[in-house]
Amino acid sequence: MRFAHAAAAFLAFSAVGLPAAAVEIDGRVDPLEWDGAHRVTDFRKVQPLNGEPASHPTEAWILATPEGLAVAFRNLQPPSVPRSRERLPRDFQAQVDRVNLMVDFDGGGRTGYAFTVSATGDVYDAVITDGSSFNSDWDGSWRTAVSEDAEGWSVEILVPWHLAPMRGGDGDTRTLHVYLDRVVGASGERVAWPAASFQRPRFLTEFAPLEVPRHSQSLLAITPYVSGLYDNVDGRGNFEGGADLFWKPNGQFQLTATVNPDFGQVESDDLVVNFSATETFVSDKRPFFTENQGLFEFTTPSDYSQLLYTRRVGGPADDGSGAGDITAALKLNGNAGASRYGLFLADEAGAAGRRFGALRLTHDLERQNLGLMLTRVERPFLDREATVLGVDQDWRPTDRLSVRTRLLGSRVDQDGATTRGAGATSYADYEMERGWRQQWMAMHFSDDLQINDFGYLSRNDLNYAHWQVSRRLASLPAASRYSAHDWRWRVSATRSDSGEGLSEQLRISRSSTLRNGSEEYAQVNINSAGVDDLLTRGHGSLRVPPRTSAYYEFSRPRRGAWAHEVEAEVFGGGLSGNRRLGHFLEYVPTFHVSDHLNLLAGLSILRRPDWLVWQRDNLVGSFSHRSLQLEAGINWTMAERQELRVKLQALALDARLRQAYRVEGGRAIATAEPVDDFSVRTLGFQVRYRYELAPLSHLYVVYARGGYDQLAQAGDDLGGMLGDALGLRDDEQLLVKLSYRFER
Repeated sequence: MRFAHAAAAFLAFSAVGLPAAAVEIDGRVDPLEWDGAHRVTDFRKVQPLNGEPASHPTEAWILATPEGLAVAFRNLQPPSVPRSRERLPRDFQAQVDRVNLMVDFDGGGRTGYAFTVSATGDVYDAVITDGSSFNSDWDGSWRTAVSEDAEGWSVEILVPWHLAPMRGGDGDTRTLHVYLDRVVGASGERVAWPAASFQRPRFLTEFAPLEVPRHSQSLLAITPYVSGLYDNVDGRGNFEGGADLFWKPNGQFQLTATVNPDFGQVESDDLVVNFSATETFVSDKRPFFTENQGLFEFTTPSDYSQLLYTRRVGGPADDGSGAGDITAALKLNGNAGASRYGLFLADEAGAAGRRFGALRLTHDLERQNLGLMLTRVERPFLDREATVLGVDQDWRPTDRLSVRTRLLGSRVDQDGATTRGAGATSYADYEMERGWRQQWMAMHFSDDLQINDFGYLSRNDLNYAHWQVSRRLASLPAASRYSAHDWRWRVSATRSDSGEGLSEQLRISRSSTLRNGSEEYAQVNINSAGVDDLLTRGHGSLRVPPRTSAYYEFSRPRRGAWAHEVEAEVFGGGLSGNRRLGHFLEYVPTFHVSDHLNLLAGLSILRRPDWLVWQRDNLVGSFSHRSLQLEAGINWTMAERQELRVKLQALALDARLRQAYRVEGGRAIATAEPVDDFSVRTLGFQVRYRYELAPLSHLYVVYARGGYDQLAQAGDDLGGMLGDALGLRDDEQLLVKLSYRFER
């Protein structure tokens, strides 16, 4: 049935007429401008995912012009349904009135691009990979305009052909795969054409095929930047300069390069206080490293894992001297029929500088996508060379079954010794009748698998399997306050590669949408007794008792002046299991002073009665842990091209020793060896002014301050410690950065 719908859509919308004239992107849908466009009227509900007709009429037009792919929406909305009026930052996540255009330019189901426009003209863009994974770190250059009247509001979008590499097409035409949707902010209802949903694992492959005239654009863009930074702690300043280059001579080839790229001081990462044995994943917002990065996506089901983690480039230097100094980097993407290729090269300066390289090849067939990725990193300071090879396959044997397989191999040469490792992952999704679905997953990472020289893997030495059954309820009674539920039941088992049973788990969760646009999520985990083999960093595994956790999250979009978010969790852990339960509570209200200005101030409290922290070799401490975190911010859209953002995060953490233990033979043996109480205070504060000079051209003025303080003693008053954190001043900097994009 789904294939029949797609075929009908292809036939209905594949008529190719005379070349289209230019469309004026002014937000007013002129019938003469859109004459001959593909008209879409059959929008169906996909949130809730029941396929019913839209509650409010929506029309769209799609037109391939020499300047780019043009799309218009006409959204009727009666006065009884409130319209969103608030201004939003780029890549917003707010529940507001908006429309979405998503395009797979190649039609292979591997990479898509999302373009979102709110009723106030604010935008979000992202790259879609792995079927339904959105990455908003990428910012593209595209045009849009919005208008409104008493009956509704309209949007016009123009996406240039030079935005992404794409196949050459067949003769005078090419086939795109397109998805359109509209979201009503007041209710959260989403209606789409075709009736595809990112709640399904194969979202990208469900886009509607659309044959359009073949157009091609060339583009040469250079974005130089200059920045000046003054460090108020050291009393020193420095100036930097560099440039990004983007060249697309035709539709099938694209090259980007950078010289002395800015590491991204205009962006502030969230505070991280990590005492665990696994690394914290941080996304990358540097323009060069996000531009057309979708081809290089090679992920596995393990959390955030990927073969190419761009934060490694320019990350902490091997000699501990700070961030690596990137001298230059180059990236090219191209198409040859159904095959795509990519090359990524980067070089750091100095004796501790690293050299990074990656090669990516893919080939798309009717029912499967095949790929290969090879990465290599040279680290002369460590006398280390690391090579990783990955092979991936996405297979769709039927309209209901999807299978994804990844094979990994690593070779590391260091100090004259060679280490080889291997890994494999496979997972299958099967969609059944009446909203039922099943998923099977298996992962294996050998103890010697090492991909973190260029990639990210939270841990190796792992065998994991799960079976999951889920059901979507999308036609609830009209009297229900909910519009849809998505239930999931999962059983899983995790073992180390040496055979130690790390844990077995039963997970029950429910995702829900409410008729007022709110969202709710609840989850219960029941874990068996198991082994913690990471705690002592290789000095012995520790047997831990069964533990249970219950988590709840609720977000309510803006109503009047207020929006609210709540998170709560109760959990067991440590050596106490469920005998001593910890808890977490966070509340973040947002007050909208006006449609252009909002303030948020949230507070979170965490209590862990039995927190195990590694000290050295096989010595660990069990601590009574308390922490208090403050999050506050100001978001002010001062004018059409100006915005001011203020972000504050402060954390106070107190840990009092309950008992010190030596881990021997899997058991925790109490010891009287001295282990200190400790406390942590940390601060991150940024004030950022941004003026948009032109598309992808900005002036930034950024003031930032931060600090980290850890003491070998417990704190007496968390509130007082949080106040002390606000006075930290390890770093205090003023940055002015100007970048301007020149195109021809």
